[in-house]
Amino acid sequence: MLFKIVTGGDSVEGSAFSKKEVVHQTGSIQELQEQVSYYCGNTHDLVTLQIKNDSIERTSLMIYIEPLIDQIKLEELLEWSREMKWLTNERMTSSKIQMYDAGLMFEQLVKQLLEGEAFLLSFENNAWEVEGIKIPKELSRAIEEPKSEQVLRGPHSGFTESLSNNIYQIRKRLKTPHLVVKYFQVGRESNTNSVLVYVDNIANQLVVEEFIRRIESIDVDVAHSIGFLEEMLEDDCFSPFPQFLVTERSDRVTGNLSEGRIAYMLDGSPTAIIGPANFFSFYQSPDDYNGRFIIGTFYRMLRLSSFIVALLLPALYIAIISFHFEVIPESLTLPTKRAVEAIPYPPLFEALILEVTIELIREAAIRLPFPLGQTIGVVGGLVIGDAVVNAGFVSNVMVIVVALTAISSFVVPSVEMNSTVRILRFPFMLLATFFGFYGVTVGLVILMIHLIRLESLGLPYLSPLAPFHKSGFRDTIFRMPAWLQNTRPSQTLTPNKIRQGFSKRWHYANKK
Repeated sequence: MLFKIVTGGDSVEGSAFSKKEVVHQTGSIQELQEQVSYYCGNTHDLVTLQIKNDSIERTSLMIYIEPLIDQIKLEELLEWSREMKWLTNERMTSSKIQMYDAGLMFEQLVKQLLEGEAFLLSFENNAWEVEGIKIPKELSRAIEEPKSEQVLRGPHSGFTESLSNNIYQIRKRLKTPHLVVKYFQVGRESNTNSVLVYVDNIANQLVVEEFIRRIESIDVDVAHSIGFLEEMLEDDCFSPFPQFLVTERSDRVTGNLSEGRIAYMLDGSPTAIIGPANFFSFYQSPDDYNGRFIIGTFYRMLRLSSFIVALLLPALYIAIISFHFEVIPESLTLPTKRAVEAIPYPPLFEALILEVTIELIREAAIRLPFPLGQTIGVVGGLVIGDAVVNAGFVSNVMVIVVALTAISSFVVPSVEMNSTVRILRFPFMLLATFFGFYGVTVGLVILMIHLIRLESLGLPYLSPLAPFHKSGFRDTIFRMPAWLQNTRPSQTLTPNKIRQGFSKRWHYANKK
């Protein structure tokens, strides 16, 4: 049996169907059903309904995939189809004649069926008229605040697994005609919809083109999640540092879009990745902008200090106990010596025992239900900590050091940077064990060189520190008053550098 598309065109205004095509055929309606089923892999959730109208002696075939269709809209469509309103000749539009292969026609039809589209095929004048309408089932949870990015003040809304809902939240906050939304399909088998969002008069077009080039180069069979694709988009996937800012908050996405950055989202995932990102953006929180700038600056500096504590505190303690005992004040020498002498192995093993125990408790707390997870975290930490000290496996000082390290690592607003800091402290502990302060110093130099060379979408990761931009410090380590942040960050290379005018003009006018 051979099929050919002869004409194609859009239906007139007011039509319920999105397109109309005419297909020649040389077989019966049963053969057509078999052909459609064959191209769909003979799946059992493919529904084919025959609709007959004796008054005009015409047979129609409705086909759709049941789990992907909104049943309420389908009932309305079927009720409407019984009247055969769409089959009147007045609703046909003229179009240029174009020839297509039958296989390509069915391949496209199946692709659209998997997008949640229903098709109506009606037979007349030895040809099949094909019309399609999208009535996909929309299943999405309510908009709520992401549990991993909670704030004290400001919006308490976050993304969901519905891509259309996420774009709605962005457009609700950025009501500008310059907001550009570009759709892409990733995954040869999954055909997952993804979207790139940016503001075209703020974002650097070369950076946008680079982002698009990387998306189009993705060649996978199934797009599992946005984190799976992130490794294919970032500049250096072997670096422990994340090169895209990951968030589930719509206000955080719109804030970064207004600074010239680009957001990328995947259907079925509530997470957006934002680039280009720098090191300091992972230590910024929406709470910094929802309160007074003095408080925001204090907590931002506290978070950056926690990076140093979480990274180096265990290593420095091991180096002091193993090589540099003389740096301990005299008043603490005897208590520290008594605590360490009873331990039968080096400080490195003490630290590893406690660090691994904390990681196990953390993983257990995540996997268990929320109330039980909290109990495991608190009770498990207290009981195990007290037991290992009483048993003589670790010293009291080491428990304090590891506890401060764990608390400092959890201060980071970004989950990805949090994981990076927890992993990096193990190499520093090894360097401190074998080389003392010299090993820690060499490790810091290597880390600094890596950060200076690292890039996000081809732009410096350590900007505005390296390369140095004085104006960039208004919203990195410090959070200056909002009325002084007149320019956008230099790291994004935005052509539209001016963000705002002088909003405090009224204050100086009153003084005069």
